Amino acid sequence: MNQKISTDKAPAPVGLYPHARRVGNLLFLSGIGSREAGTNNIPGNEYDAKGNLVKYDIAAQCHSVFKNVRIILEESGSRWEQLVDVTVFLTNMKDDFKIMNQLYAEYFKDNLPCRTTVEILSLPTPIAIELKCIAVVE
Repeated sequence: MNQKISTDKAPAPVGLYPHARRVGNLLFLSGIGSREAGTNNIPGNEYDAKGNLVKYDIAAQCHSVFKNVRIILEESGSRWEQLVDVTVFLTNMKDDFKIMNQLYAEYFKDNLPCRTTVEILSLPTPIAIELKCIAVVE
């Protein structure tokens, strides 16, 4: 089986790619951010009169990105508990790692997938976190 999966329940991709791709019993999620489906609103972001980002809330974005990942997993026939590998991309490791790590521990306390966390200069939208995940589909 080699199936491309997209859903209107998650934020639209910002390029030509599916939300996920199933190959056999593995599910590979594309990079998933914290934008909200349908609105592209980014929880916790504040902008000035010119539309420049002036402040963001990493906790709000963490909750949102975890929600988006869960939606895509469920729409793809998998579950949160079936995640086996997570790569976390942060745009500000120094300020955001501690909060992300605390929230991650709450969300993943019953499932311990492998994890890598890296800092990157920027993401394609004004988000501060993105997840790349691999899960099993039973």
